[in-house]
This record gives sequence, structure tokens and C-alpha cells, in this order.
Amino acid sequence: MTSARSLKTARREQWILLAAFFLLFPGFFFYHTLLGTGTTGAFLGGYFAPISLLFAAPLGLIYLKRMQRDPRRFHAVDLHLCLFLIYFVAVIVVNAAAGANRTIVGNHILGILFIFNMFVIVSFLDFDSARFRIVGLLSLAAMTTIAVSFSVDGVFYLGAMGIAKDADALATYQGFARSYLITFLTVISFTRAMPLRLVLYASGAMTLFLNTARSEFAALMFAIPIIEFYYSRHKLHFLLCGIILFFVIHLYFDQILAALPANRILELLDLSQSTSANKRHHLTVHAVQTILAHPLLGDYASYKPGYYSHNVLSAWVDLGFFGIAYLCLVTVVPIIPMFIREYFAPRHCGIFLLGFSMACVTVLLLLTSHYFTDMLIGATLGASSRYFYERKYAKNRTPDLRPSASRHPDFRQAVP
Repeated sequence: MTSARSLKTARREQWILLAAFFLLFPGFFFYHTLLGTGTTGAFLGGYFAPISLLFAAPLGLIYLKRMQRDPRRFHAVDLHLCLFLIYFVAVIVVNAAAGANRTIVGNHILGILFIFNMFVIVSFLDFDSARFRIVGLLSLAAMTTIAVSFSVDGVFYLGAMGIAKDADALATYQGFARSYLITFLTVISFTRAMPLRLVLYASGAMTLFLNTARSEFAALMFAIPIIEFYYSRHKLHFLLCGIILFFVIHLYFDQILAALPANRILELLDLSQSTSANKRHHLTVHAVQTILAHPLLGDYASYKPGYYSHNVLSAWVDLGFFGIAYLCLVTVVPIIPMFIREYFAPRHCGIFLLGFSMACVTVLLLLTSHYFTDMLIGATLGASSRYFYERKYAKNRTPDLRPSASRHPDFRQAVP
């Protein structure tokens, strides 16, 4: 009876986790497609915050119940994320009481919620199940189809159509790209068939190129060789093919550029010509000035809403030196032993690849373009915590190859 009840509980939890993931990411993409095409109004506002709030309590209960059923799941990664979020909350409370900008305070509270939700989802959702893979592949195919169908002159931007009923609530290209990139990483990490991976790479690159989100496009292109090098059986052959491909692209670079439609992605070749990159540079300069003036404690909410540094220095501004140092340690340190143990191992572990690829993408985005409350941090740490648990206790446990212990300490005991 207890086993049947536990199985039923586990299935119910998986359905909740699955619904949370697909409503938050592909669901966001589809909702804003309906909004941008004028099919519906913004009945859920910006969508992501209401859906995150809807799932906050169920995900919190799932986390607590899992910890109660198996306390071994509570890893040092969980502890340090918890401590970082407690510190973050303390900073928010103190500065809110001192009169900090309410919009920034609200955004930070939502950022904590997004990180926690992603941590729980990635910690417990069965990404290797047939159900997730099928729905994930169908979602990626649908998002690619939408991007191709509604692109104009090589650009997918629904706001340019001018038919949205609530244009102010319509997501930017970054919101669409986030939904696609996170779904892509979770699906590709558990896709072992190379032909299917190649199709996903091609469709992913095309979708994010049309979407014009430079950071997410660069992140995807950065993740592809990391994933393929991990899956390759002959590492030297892979490197040789990569070198040959590089020279072929370099040789025909001008022809390739001429064949591509003009959009913001091509600004990656010369960021000095990018208005957005120049604005971000000025915001970074302002953040550095703030840090130099307040090196230890930072200067919480010392900028207008939205005018934050688009990189990890934003953590130093809002949380001080301790905040950025702890954030960097929490994000990077768990990945180091994972890399050493798994990246060159003969077996393939999906949850390791998910955690490692997300960590690489997260670090890249935090260094170049994303705010320090990026929800990918929660996803990275969720995958790390799950990896350490499964490696020690569950299905990804490293096999014990030592000789079996002798049944008799003294050989004479075995001979009558």
C-alpha cells in the first residue's frame, strides 16, 4: 500500500513539474505569439510572473516532501543556494525599509522566485522520460515554425506587425529567445541520437538567428561544440573536424554573409556598430563607478529601473562584494568536480551534460549580457544538486569495481 501511494505521489509530482516547465517556457512563447498576432489580449499580463506565482507553492511543497522522503537529497549545493537567497532577501528588506525603489525591489523578489522555481524543476523533473522528450521536441518544432512563419525580411519580431491588442505587454525578442534556449538545452542534453541532435542544432540556430537575440544565439553556438565534444567517441577526430570546419567557414566567410539576411545577429561581428552594445557599455561604466565608490556594500538600487549593468557586476552594485563573490562561488564551484569526473568519462550522463552546458551558458551570459538574477542560475544549481545525488545514491551511481570482499577473513575458516 505504501509503495503504491509513493508511486502515485511521484507521478503527480512529475505532472506538476512537467506542467510548470512547459507553461513557463514554451507556454510563454505561445502566449506572446497569440498576443503579438492580435489573437488575444494580455489577460495574464506579461505571463511569466503570474505563472511563476501559480506554481510557487506546489513546487515548494514538492521540494519539502522530497527532502522529507530522502534527506540525502539535500546537498551542499542546496544549502549554499539557500544561504545566498537568504542574504539576498536580507539586503532587499533592509534597503526597502530605507526607501529603495519599489519597482527594483519587486523585480528582485520575482527574480528570487524565478531562481527557486527553476532550481526545483530541474532538480526533480524527469527529463529523460519519453513524455518530456516528445513534448519538448514538439514544442521546439512549434516555436521554430512560428519564428519562420512570422519572420519578415529575416527577422522574427511580432511587435513590428502592429496588430497586438496590448502592445505594452508584448515580450521583447529576449523573452522569446529565453524560452527557446532553455527548452533547447533540456531536450538536447538527453538526445543521444546524433542525426536528431544535428537537426536540433540547425533549427535552433535558425530560430535564434531570426529572433535576433544576439546573446542567446551566441550561447547556443557556444554550447554546441561543448555538447558534441562530450558525445564524441574520438576526441582528436572531433578536434580535427572542428579545425577543418573553421578554415572552410573562414575561406567562404564573405559568401556566407552575403547569403544571410541582414539582422542584429550580424552585429556580433563588430559590436562597435551596435547601438545596444554601446548602451550596455555605458551602463557597465556607470556600474564600475558605483563599485569604486562603494566597494564593500555596493549601492542598492542606485540606478533607474531597467538601467542596470548587463553583466555580473550588477550583483556587486546591489549586493556588495560578498554578494558577487558568493554568487560566483555558488555558480562555478560545483561544476569543477563534475567536469573532472564526467566530461571525459566513457559513459554519458544526461543530467551532467544538462548541468555543465547550462553552467557554461550561464557564465557566458553573466559575463556579457545578463542580470545577476538570471533564472539559469537556478537551473544550473538544480542540475548540479541532482547530479551529485544520483551519482552517489541513484541511477547514475559510479559502479564499484573493487574485488568483492572475502567471505572468510582467514582462509582456514573456509576449509573444514
